[in-house]
Amino acid sequence: MRCQPRYIGPVYIWLKNNQHCLLCDESTDTSHPICTPCESELPWLGDQCQVCALPLPMPGLTCGQCLKKSPAFAQVVAPWAYGFPIDSLITRFKHRAQWPFGRLLAELLGQSLHHRFDEGLTRPDALVPVPLSNQRLRERGYNQAAMLAQWLSDSLTIPCEEHLLLRTQDTTAQQELNAEARRRNLRTAFALVPDARIEGRHLALVDDVLTTGTTAHYLARLLMNGGARQVDVYCLARTPKPGDQA
Repeated sequence: MRCQPRYIGPVYIWLKNNQHCLLCDESTDTSHPICTPCESELPWLGDQCQVCALPLPMPGLTCGQCLKKSPAFAQVVAPWAYGFPIDSLITRFKHRAQWPFGRLLAELLGQSLHHRFDEGLTRPDALVPVPLSNQRLRERGYNQAAMLAQWLSDSLTIPCEEHLLLRTQDTTAQQELNAEARRRNLRTAFALVPDARIEGRHLALVDDVLTTGTTAHYLARLLMNGGARQVDVYCLARTPKPGDQA
């Protein structure tokens, strides 16, 4: 005698997955937990510097700073300008541990990168998250850049190599400093792990927001000096120049 009823067929029947938008809480049947109207109203980054993704008034331009002194990274890929509601979503993910917002943004960034790869953007050999110091990691409990990199790794099937870089000093938070102070703050803040294997590799740094690009520049220079062939930067959002905010 069988203790379970005989059933032939799938255990679960998957119906259309009706989710709720994380922004407006309306029902949505999209593949991500964001409805089409809310997604279309995000502050998508339009015309931008071809190198650092700084918002610019016309396409195909390079900003004055990159013309004056080229950064160590080759290019920045960022889908959004740092404005509402992206700034709020990033803050809630980064500082309040509301991880579903980070996961949503990572999925949309991954979708954007898939399109860019189809258009000719070269796929990197590995994703490298910007590291946190041990003290900051203990305080926060997680590295938001590492979480983004791992989610992107799953989406893009590109390896995430979280332990190539070390943050050797717990410096003042970058957002509290001007550009010159940021440079002084980072001169000895990072190091490659001993025996890091990066010779001839194309790597992509992953972070949440690019502001002046100072952190990305120093990390890219460190990787390039260690033998990397090319370093790109993938981030969620790019800030405008001071005074250019709407």
